[in-house]
Amino acid sequence: MAEPSTVIGAPGQGAGRSTSTVQKKVSEAPKDIEHSSTTHLVVQDDETWLETTAQDSDSEHEERLGASTAATFETCQEQTVAHDGETLVQHEEQGHRSGGTYSGSIDNFGTQINMDVKVIPSFLVLFLSSFFWTGIHMQYYDDLDVQAFSAMSYECPSECFCPYSFPRALYCDNKGLKEIPTIPSRIWYLYLQNNQIETISKKSFANATDIKWINLNKNNITNRGIEKNLLRSMNNLLFLLLEDNKLEEVPAPLPASLEQLRLARNKISLIPEGVFSNLENLTMLDLQHNKLSDSAFQSSTLQGLKNLMQLNVAKNSLKKMPPSLPSNTMQLFLDNNLIEAIPKNYFNSVPKVAFIRLNYNKLSDAGIPENVFNISSLLDLQLSYNQLTTVPPINAHLERLYLDHNKIISVNGTITCPTTVELDQPSDPYSDNGPRLRYLRLDGNDIKPPIPIDLLVCFRLLHAIII
Repeated sequence: MAEPSTVIGAPGQGAGRSTSTVQKKVSEAPKDIEHSSTTHLVVQDDETWLETTAQDSDSEHEERLGASTAATFETCQEQTVAHDGETLVQHEEQGHRSGGTYSGSIDNFGTQINMDVKVIPSFLVLFLSSFFWTGIHMQYYDDLDVQAFSAMSYECPSECFCPYSFPRALYCDNKGLKEIPTIPSRIWYLYLQNNQIETISKKSFANATDIKWINLNKNNITNRGIEKNLLRSMNNLLFLLLEDNKLEEVPAPLPASLEQLRLARNKISLIPEGVFSNLENLTMLDLQHNKLSDSAFQSSTLQGLKNLMQLNVAKNSLKKMPPSLPSNTMQLFLDNNLIEAIPKNYFNSVPKVAFIRLNYNKLSDAGIPENVFNISSLLDLQLSYNQLTTVPPINAHLERLYLDHNKIISVNGTITCPTTVELDQPSDPYSDNGPRLRYLRLDGNDIKPPIPIDLLVCFRLLHAIII
């Protein structure tokens, strides 16, 4: 199959300005599109015009400047960057360069781009102003052939938008839709957020067997509105976004391929038994801002989530910590609940946990067992807006500690300083092996300045302390 390319404008003649052709070869990545090209500045009929033609990344390139300037460039690499609200196409070269300036324009389907091309010692920059994408399509091609690509407009549902630059995506968001249209077979990424959709039916997805991403946030979907076994049949689905709907329980069954499940801001109070048992690929589970209570979590609820790294159950009605956390959990968000105590050795089952958020709960000193936060992997601990009167023991690896808006009266640096240090060598506050705390918040308590000197002696790496 011939390698397609995007054409912006065409060589031509103009009064005092030249018209340019820019041809670009784009890769398969829809967002991080890489370019490799050869750029030619050529004198033709006493006018200078610029042409950029797609080449292999290891080919050699030549650029010719008319009039008094000439230069040879090798291994030209192009990248698009933003600068002062404008789009810059930057070519980085190696080799000899001569100074020169080119002024021209690109005229494409009624869209004109004013352009200054400057050759300077380190790179060639095209300053593009008045850049209107209405007349320019930076086309992205994956494995679609030319015939299929040309037929895309006939496959696109009339209610939606099918960008040539991203042929695997279908944008049907903010359309006031009440049902999901029939999804073309080529679609991987489906955007249906901000509509009035109430149901998810097999009819809509009969052809979309390779769907990977579905965004149905901010609709009116209920559990009854999801056709039975439909989600489980989506064997390639990686991301399912159902935030801001009307779900009352976690939808089931779910496909084993799923990597992220986002169900925030629903009315979920029930987690069906075994709903997560086959989700070994799931890395993020977001259940924040629902109506979950302690009864929703059984000892087996989270079993099966072998690769879960982030669990978010913030803004619910939990009074206890969820039982049996998955062993690979790295981020645990439990803020804005009603939690009063943490079980002894609770975090022993999560040796990789690095971030713990327990802000806005009802934790007291009695509810925090000694050394419960003495976790060598823990980097960020947030206990703001609780009922603590003392600073809990911490591990020497901890870097950020949030204790603001509690009932702490004083801080004893000698007691607070980690004594059981699990670094490679014994702790010494004046060596690189001392406590690593860098940020400490104690504001909103009853602590009076000055800051205890022994606190500063212990935590010598502190960059900021707020009292």
